[in-house]
Amino acid sequence: MWDAASAIEALAAADTALWIWDPAHDRLKLSGASRPLGLSPLAPECSAAAFVAVTLPQDRSAAESLLKPQAEGTPVSQRIRMRGAETGIWRGVWLEDGLRAAGVVSLESGFAPVDRDPLTGLHGRRSFLGRVSECMTRPGVYDLVVADVDRMRRLNEALGHARADLVLSALGSRLSAAFSGDTVPARVGEDEFALLIPDGGSGAVHRLRQALEQPLSVAGFDIYPTVSIGAVRAEGGPDAADPAELLRRAELAVEQAKRAGRGGVAAYGRALESDSLSRLALEADLRNAFVRGEIEPFFQPIVNLLTGAVAGFEALARWRHPRRGLVPPDEFLTLTAEMGLMNDLGLHMMRRSARQLSEWIRRHPDAGRLFCSVNLSVGEIERPHLVEDVAEIIREAQLPPGALKLEVTEGDIMRDTDRAAEVLGRLKGIGASLALDDFGTGFSSLSYLARLPFDTLKIDRYFVLTMDKDAGSEKIVRSVVNLGRDLSLEVVAEGVENADLARRLLETSCHYGQGFGYAPALPAQEAEVYLNESMADGTAPIKARSA
Repeated sequence: MWDAASAIEALAAADTALWIWDPAHDRLKLSGASRPLGLSPLAPECSAAAFVAVTLPQDRSAAESLLKPQAEGTPVSQRIRMRGAETGIWRGVWLEDGLRAAGVVSLESGFAPVDRDPLTGLHGRRSFLGRVSECMTRPGVYDLVVADVDRMRRLNEALGHARADLVLSALGSRLSAAFSGDTVPARVGEDEFALLIPDGGSGAVHRLRQALEQPLSVAGFDIYPTVSIGAVRAEGGPDAADPAELLRRAELAVEQAKRAGRGGVAAYGRALESDSLSRLALEADLRNAFVRGEIEPFFQPIVNLLTGAVAGFEALARWRHPRRGLVPPDEFLTLTAEMGLMNDLGLHMMRRSARQLSEWIRRHPDAGRLFCSVNLSVGEIERPHLVEDVAEIIREAQLPPGALKLEVTEGDIMRDTDRAAEVLGRLKGIGASLALDDFGTGFSSLSYLARLPFDTLKIDRYFVLTMDKDAGSEKIVRSVVNLGRDLSLEVVAEGVENADLARRLLETSCHYGQGFGYAPALPAQEAEVYLNESMADGTAPIKARSA
């Protein structure tokens, strides 16, 4: 049989103490473990003022909350740190019409393993949900805020995972320093941080952005982080919402914020649920879109700047949905990547574009050596059987060597340069030509460019669009064109919006221009009309100035 002395002895051995709080007599009684909990100066009993004085300053509001009388049956759940001790969890219940409260206090590790994120030291997802559950037993207004670090995938590709982890670690430290007291910070995903802010803390989103968006330096690179923020507001108390459901809602709001671009903010609302259901329906439609032929290439002309003739086209994927019409490219390409269908999309685009190019070459022998550029999706260069698939496509379409041009981004090459060089060499050997896309926006192009078998450099549209306003951009364009000439590479300038930009590019001896000044990406029939008209006029039409 257990007696009171044995029970107290067992609790002491487990670093746990019993407590009884009698507010009418201002008396807190303690028995059991006291030293490991930092309670030895207070045992066996103390006043409310003495109890609050021994807590750490940032936890005094929690201590005062624990002592505040509540209705009978109201649960008590507080994390409080005493001086010289670890965090203790006080749990119990109010009794006798709220005249007394009683319960146990133990070290946090005594109740459950602490789920801490090893990289940042913040609460992990499971631990965060547990804290949210405990905090929201108390009435009040709470904001659950999630911040998603923008372009984290790009940082991983550019810096490598070890260095990108340094960025996340620094952001975690900043978040922890910016919020204290009752606010609960956590890392709930690979690039997601979360906060539970009690009492609808004013200015929290601004403070969160201020903490995470300060520049930092990693491995010699200056990083300027931005975050997309989603928030949901909820009432605490007996009917509080499930913590996992609240986190889901906040993450749904983050997705909405990201659609507005980097650094967006959104609050959860019921409309997001219908958007989410619509997204699920869109995912189902996308899986069948390839089979039904709804994904098709649109073709943007690429013009020889010296002669004004259409030299070729770049094929860009478009989804002609049977009910929604043309789905915006950013929307369905993001969805394609999330569903792991990018390799399917790349193969589909190569096959459709090669067939279309073959028809144009046959019908328009006077157009010269037309080519068509197709983008390899992220990671596609590492796909098994890529070379065999491209060889089959070229053979089936009976394309001449170099007519099918594959565009590769620098990020794909930098992950494994030796492997990329081997694959690119094989692609060149089967008759494909190769272009390095968005040249000038990466980190290490020059060190590898000379030994990779590219035929073409594509200058990023930003430098072209700003070359008439920014002397630095114009110098970069001239430098890339000169580099291309020295390496016997053709250069395509994207972002040609008007005749003045085309003239400036021609003065640099740039070979080709591409942009809305000539034409947007066109359906196959309209692209052929554009080709016919340019052949009849002797030159491709271009806008005198930008709209």
